[in-house]
Amino acid sequence: MLLVALIAFAAAIAGVWLGRAVLAPNPAADSELHALLHDQLNLDAAQLAKLEELEQVFAVRRKALELEMRADNAKLAAAIEAEHGYGPQVTAAIDQSHMAMGELQKETLEHIFAMRALLRPDQAARFDEAVVKALTADQK
Repeated sequence: MLLVALIAFAAAIAGVWLGRAVLAPNPAADSELHALLHDQLNLDAAQLAKLEELEQVFAVRRKALELEMRADNAKLAAAIEAEHGYGPQVTAAIDQSHMAMGELQKETLEHIFAMRALLRPDQAARFDEAVVKALTADQK
């Protein structure tokens, strides 16, 4: 029974880790997009001002969702500690964690599309290439 509990615990932790790795934005990709926007696309003053506003709003929202995911991790840890297995509390905590991760992914994509809307067609083409590269980098 202890072995089953340990396997369930390891599976739960692996599932949360995998979910965060798959759904969370890649920091390197985020940095590449940021560098492209600020250093390589020759944005005009109006584009830069709008971009700065978008980035400030998104930074606040992303921080809130990251804090929510941390709280979800604490709830998952408490559920695992209470149940010592893959029970209803663990399942509920995992489901709650997935909701926050999914919301972060959706809002990240909304942010990417909002940034793209600021660009001229030539800039948007380069931006699109960078986004596709960022999303497929681990697959190559």
